[in-house]
Amino acid sequence: MNEAAFVLLAFIFTAYVLLDGYDLGVGVLHLFVARTDEERAASLRTIGPFWSGNEVALVAAGGMLFALFPKAYAASFSGFYLPFMVVLWLFMGRGIAIELRGHFASDLWHGFWDVVFSACSILLALIFGIALGNVLRGVPLDSQQYFSGTFGVLLNWYAVLVGVLALAALALHGAAFAAWRSADLAARAERAAGALWVIVLGLFIVTTWATLRVHPMPLGPGLWIAPSIAAVGLVATRFLKRRAWRFAASGLFLLGLMAAAAGTLYPYLLPSYPAGSGGLDIYNSAPAAYALGTGVIAFSVGLVVVAIYGTLTARKLLH
Repeated sequence: MNEAAFVLLAFIFTAYVLLDGYDLGVGVLHLFVARTDEERAASLRTIGPFWSGNEVALVAAGGMLFALFPKAYAASFSGFYLPFMVVLWLFMGRGIAIELRGHFASDLWHGFWDVVFSACSILLALIFGIALGNVLRGVPLDSQQYFSGTFGVLLNWYAVLVGVLALAALALHGAAFAAWRSADLAARAERAAGALWVIVLGLFIVTTWATLRVHPMPLGPGLWIAPSIAAVGLVATRFLKRRAWRFAASGLFLLGLMAAAAGTLYPYLLPSYPAGSGGLDIYNSAPAAYALGTGVIAFSVGLVVVAIYGTLTARKLLH
């Protein structure tokens, strides 16, 4: 049951990255791909029906972590409290920018909210990547398994590297989505995707090498499956002809990255730093067996219902 809970948690975080990833990516490129006021309005229209629903997956992931692995939840929030507060403000800024931009016919008003929307999107992608990098590297935990470092500890070279990869990868995902869904932005989005692809490829190679250097657990041959899937998705993003397929390929790349992260972490949820000093895993951070089993069943049923509803809604909106 502990393993099933880990898979469920990995699934919901991956779903969030795939769903909210493209609208974050559109936000990252908002000031660069969309040049005129009309193009920036078109940029926002591409994500208009989806962005708020996509963020629900992150709320569900937090609730799932709390229910299935409460000790890991407590340690994570104690260590990442300041970044979490920043993330909340960035989400609020991003949502306010989307909702308020069109309220007044003013270039100054539109320009201000365009900057807020893009800046919040860039910082969110970067912070999420830095958080993932710290989880992969491990964080300093005390004898009670609570965070014992400082905010500066979180800004280590490996976490920042993962953050930059996350920013570039989500920007590529957003460019693929904009090229597919917006005729006004398609040509410029495709040029941006071409430049970003080279950057993402270099960062992917460097980050894979760095992960092998810093991760405390030995890597078995099976862990190369997920990076291979990511590599296939990245190559397909470059060479597929149809725009919808390129967007799907960029999603496959992100799926491979998240699967690689989950496989690298297993069975840990929050490894301790320095390497090899233990941490919180799927066994010592879980509640009693009955509570864990109840949570897994409840969340599994809920995810099936949400997946069906989301699929039907997306099909209606896209057509």
